[in-house]
Amino acid sequence: MKISAVKVFVCCPGRNYVTVRVETDEGIYGLGDATLNGREKSVVSYLQDHVAPCLIGRDAGRIEDIWQYLYRGVYWRRGPVTMAAIGAIDVALWDIKAKAAGMPLYQLLGGACRDRVRAYCHAFGEDASRLVDTVQAAMEDGFTAVRLQSGIRGLEEIYGVVKNGGRYEPADASLPREMVWDTAAYMNQMPAVFEFVRKAVGEDVALLHDVHHRLSPMEAARFGKDLEPYRPFWMEDPLPCEDQDALSLVRAHTTTPIAVGEVFNSIHDCNRLIANQQLDYLRVAVSHGGGITALRRMAAAADLHHVRMACHGPSDVSPVAMAASLHFDLSIHNFGIQEFMGYPPETKDAFTCSYALTDGFLHPGEVPGLGVTFHEETVERYPYKRAYLPVTRLRDGTLWDW
Repeated sequence: MKISAVKVFVCCPGRNYVTVRVETDEGIYGLGDATLNGREKSVVSYLQDHVAPCLIGRDAGRIEDIWQYLYRGVYWRRGPVTMAAIGAIDVALWDIKAKAAGMPLYQLLGGACRDRVRAYCHAFGEDASRLVDTVQAAMEDGFTAVRLQSGIRGLEEIYGVVKNGGRYEPADASLPREMVWDTAAYMNQMPAVFEFVRKAVGEDVALLHDVHHRLSPMEAARFGKDLEPYRPFWMEDPLPCEDQDALSLVRAHTTTPIAVGEVFNSIHDCNRLIANQQLDYLRVAVSHGGGITALRRMAAAADLHHVRMACHGPSDVSPVAMAASLHFDLSIHNFGIQEFMGYPPETKDAFTCSYALTDGFLHPGEVPGLGVTFHEETVERYPYKRAYLPVTRLRDGTLWDW
């Protein structure tokens, strides 16, 4: 079965997605997600101008060889644009192979290691009281794990929180908006928020929190220690991970579990962290980390060191990537939890999916392949809209991590 065409589609059904369709001479096609939030067209160019011409005529069944060809076959390796492009092609090839075999992808990956995939959703509130309301609503929907993000007194806007309800979609402007950040106010207030929520909802729900790379190593160590009495499921991205050794300091001072990796795009970003047991959950996205082929290597390495996989799953990875994550989650032994933020209503016009959410658990379904159909006609109805994530500055104007 030879690759006959590689097509790239960009559309904005509620937000921007880059969808790749790999076609074969036997009429079977596969889908991949190449969305890179805020840098979508960079991946489009990489795919159309540099990857697609090299794939025509190649055997679609040689997934590992094609992955190595796209990774090792160029001088400039790694990086988010390159790995998002490789990931999209890789997922599409797995989709083709599973369709050709007549089975859902997770069966081709070795079969199910569990009956369903535990998911966590996002809850937020301008204050702790409103946050409790959204956590309780998630629990009523069956979720046993919820991510908490709260407004902070004195800050007009904060990551993860939308005033007056509504969906949280951070890429919301044609040029980046600027937000103000205050580390001391955040560190003083957030442990009290956890205490308030824990007392209100009890012990049976797992509570997660995303710091979003904003603390120093010592601040993160203290913050994790302050959260310990409320037994958080994890503290996500407590500090920027360019300095990999910094997580050892955090680890030495707190027993709060650490989750990192959503900005990683290669096993080389996390192999030392895994081997040194500096994290508990690895959050690399299928679509940003080089595809299923690459994530299977990461999962195997992580399994040796008691690290669990928890794929990044915001609304800026498309339903194609979410489906791929679920097949991957179901098939690996060291699965931890799956983020599920949900999607804008318009997304259903572009993608039909076999996966389902039931009582806080997900399943990819039994349709051969990924179980996702992309409706190409929606490209005309939902054209691309340039959208940036915000940037953050301290009160004195210093640019900070968003």
